[in-house]
Amino acid sequence: MENISISSKKPRLSFWQIWNMSFGFMGIQFGFALQNANVSRIFETLGANPDELPILWLAAPVTGLLVQPIIGYYSDRTWHERWGRRRPFFAAGALLATLALFLMPNSTALWMAVLMLWLMDASINISMEPFRAFVGDMLPNEQRTSGFAMQSFFIGVGAVVASALPYMLTNWFGVSNVAPEGGIPDSVKWSFYIGGIAYFSAVMWTVLKTREYPPDDVEQLRAENAAKGILGGLAESFKGIFQMPKTMLQLAVVQFFSWFALFAMWIYTTSGVTSHIYGTTDPSSALYNEGADWVGVCFAAYNGIAALAAFLLPVVARRSSRKITHLLALCCGGIGLISIYFISNPTHILLAMVGVGIAWASILSMPYAMLSSALPSDRMGYFMGVFNFFIVIPQIVAAGILGFLLHTFFDNSAIYALLIGGVSLILAGLLTLLVDDKEEPISAEAHAAG
Repeated sequence: MENISISSKKPRLSFWQIWNMSFGFMGIQFGFALQNANVSRIFETLGANPDELPILWLAAPVTGLLVQPIIGYYSDRTWHERWGRRRPFFAAGALLATLALFLMPNSTALWMAVLMLWLMDASINISMEPFRAFVGDMLPNEQRTSGFAMQSFFIGVGAVVASALPYMLTNWFGVSNVAPEGGIPDSVKWSFYIGGIAYFSAVMWTVLKTREYPPDDVEQLRAENAAKGILGGLAESFKGIFQMPKTMLQLAVVQFFSWFALFAMWIYTTSGVTSHIYGTTDPSSALYNEGADWVGVCFAAYNGIAALAAFLLPVVARRSSRKITHLLALCCGGIGLISIYFISNPTHILLAMVGVGIAWASILSMPYAMLSSALPSDRMGYFMGVFNFFIVIPQIVAAGILGFLLHTFFDNSAIYALLIGGVSLILAGLLTLLVDDKEEPISAEAHAAG
């Protein structure tokens, strides 16, 4: 794979310049958090059964599987004198995502909501995928840690606020939390409207306040664009699955069970909590919507815990190892999910979310830290892109089998999906012990010889 380098003459950026280039991630996280906390609620309100939810959610991972390599490939090979390399994708994705966020809660039929999920997830991926390369593009090596830390901060802020929006609107501002049968509560509608405005505003702040560096060889960039198309980019990305280093393959298995569990949680927490703890399966009832709002608060809590845990995990890793740290974190998350089955007081779910938040923080950091030490420096971005497949593939598998498992073995009781997710997280933690974690990054020459 060719390396399309960006100008190496990168000055140190100020705190506010790093702030501006990272601010858009808060908007992107608004979209993801609203999706994760509310889409199952919308589907159930429009008539979906619990065993149908995974298939309906299938839109999200399939969209990511197709969109991520295409956008990653073309954002590497884009340059515009005024808009730069990544920012055209930020702006286009923000516009489309805002449209989807406004339309989703106004769906009047299940098929419309599924279609809006496709649009929303594709749009979020268009914005988000280039952000992952933005730090490397814009910052010198010694400032990249600060850049990723700033992104993590905005991810946490966006997720906490967006997840709790329906609860806040209902309890702080008196917005209606119930709707006629087949309708979406006003609290959810206004949460999506606010989220759409926040998404567009935050991303456009980054677009307008940041200037990118041109590639070293614009003509080479244009020549490669002419030589390859979308199919070429997709083929090149999927080919990387068969070229993975040993450590990457081991981590891929860990990622599979980790993200299988996360997808089970995102799909089934609302229906699991409302049926098992609140005792209702009627999406039009006040009790159901009260429980669904509380799920949003719990999701906000685990994201807040994750933001704090992210600063502690490196300390634990230095005193033990990255493998042990990831094992402990995933076990905390697994125990947290399993414990929801034994909870009768909704407030106690917050305790379960402490474990989930610790696991989430580790999932976002430790596998990538271990992976970066096993990859050649000249193909880091390429293999990181391939590694994203092992976020998407387990979600597709979960969508294919979770509904069947609940329908066949658990009488469509959604709480058992959280139990399955908890066991999957613990299994992922144990599999981490098999990972060959290297202490230092390897050179391109050593990788070629190995």
